[in-house]
Amino acid sequence: MKQVFFTILISAVTAFGTMWGYSSYIKAGNTFGGQEKGVIPSNYKLTKLTDGNTTPPGAIDFTQPAAAALPTVVHIKTKTNAKQVSNSLPKAQNKNPFTDLFDDNMLEQFFGNRNGGYVPEQRASGSGVIISQDGFIVTNNHVVENADELTVTLSNKKSYTAKVIGRDPAFDLAVIKIDATGLPFLLYGNSDDVKIGQWVLALGYPLNLETTVTAGIVSAKSRSLGLNKGTKTNSAVESFIQTDAAVNQGNSGGALINTTGELIGINSAIASPTGYYSGYSYAIPVNIVKKVVDDIIKYGNVQRGFLGVATNNTYDISENDKTRLGLKYSGDGLVITDVSTNSAAVEAGLKKGDIIKSVNGTPVTLPSELQELVTRYKPSDKINIQYSRDGKDINTTATLKNNLGNFAIVKAANTILSKLGADFVNLDPKKAKEYGVPGGVIVKRITDGALSDQSRMRDGFIIVKVNDKEVKNMDDLSKTLSSSKSITISGFYPGSDGLYDYPIMLDGE
Repeated sequence: MKQVFFTILISAVTAFGTMWGYSSYIKAGNTFGGQEKGVIPSNYKLTKLTDGNTTPPGAIDFTQPAAAALPTVVHIKTKTNAKQVSNSLPKAQNKNPFTDLFDDNMLEQFFGNRNGGYVPEQRASGSGVIISQDGFIVTNNHVVENADELTVTLSNKKSYTAKVIGRDPAFDLAVIKIDATGLPFLLYGNSDDVKIGQWVLALGYPLNLETTVTAGIVSAKSRSLGLNKGTKTNSAVESFIQTDAAVNQGNSGGALINTTGELIGINSAIASPTGYYSGYSYAIPVNIVKKVVDDIIKYGNVQRGFLGVATNNTYDISENDKTRLGLKYSGDGLVITDVSTNSAAVEAGLKKGDIIKSVNGTPVTLPSELQELVTRYKPSDKINIQYSRDGKDINTTATLKNNLGNFAIVKAANTILSKLGADFVNLDPKKAKEYGVPGGVIVKRITDGALSDQSRMRDGFIIVKVNDKEVKNMDDLSKTLSSSKSITISGFYPGSDGLYDYPIMLDGE
């Protein structure tokens, strides 16, 4: 028994000593997963979440913000009338091996007429947000851009016919209006104050259902997805708020609100391989929305200021690309990879290779962040820019210009020529002689209008006649367009056979 007792005692003393020694001399110097116990990093100190010293916030009640916002979100139903569409496409020279054997009429008997098509009536729906008691509503451009008729239904089931006040595909935003007064409307918040991780609500009419509210958190800011670049614009603006609130087809144009019921974004897109919600949705920040809405109501179009630079994050450029672009810089931030001639950037002294640090005191590290900040201002507005050159910080002031390279307010285009929706230039006399025509007008770039809606005309088409009247230049084109609502544009594509006709209907507004 004595031996057993002493054996147990010795074992206990040995175990205690081992534990004490491990705790005192070994464990104190160990880390778990690379972290030492008791060491609090700066990001936890700044957010005051320091080692359990604060209690996490409790469950949030969404009933109040939802109740405040629901009456302000509307259902927009659109109707696009049936139309005849010209389907004339260029026919390459000497590409058809059967040209010498069969004429075009015989080929059409077998393969159908390639010069016309019929587009049936189309209906769709989306959402919108009432922003004033007298009936102004903001929505997405893609909800209303091709609509011939708009019907707006409020949450109380009352319906109105709406008209488009203005729209801009670069921002994917539009303003419409209904004839009503005393309406509830949603207060603007501040999207600059939106924080990653905060709760948000998405409201709209998904999948043609009644008004629906979903909740999620902000998962990212300043997202650029390339969605608006698919529109007929060369200056798309994207700086989305990314959330995991469920958004589906029909939610476009609906509201993204914070927990105090303020509008912080307009829901516009989802990231999905199926076309339905798969985890992420995207909203246009309200600070962009406010600028676009104000400009459309005041000027009829968006007064957008341009700085005139192309940028990228310094760490997103490979060494090969740095060499190819001739860039020399060091440091982190937003490096200028190109500067447009006669731009606000050139006049402010900015050069290729400079690293932009901030705009009006707001740090920027992504091209979408810079774009969002700059597009809040109109031509002739001044912005303060801090940039780095050769390791030295420099401050400068840039006076923004419009897309034409001057400081003037851009007036809304209301001419009949603008309704075609394209950029036009006169055909060079040397080229005209080469093509064997007395003159013409080149359709340089088709944007958004009658040409894109009613025909399949392509960029580069050369107009030589309108309603069989000769067109030698822009003046001729304007005169011939003003004489009729129903026109036929005739011309050719360089390198293709024959003339092509495009019948177009122009409204008289």
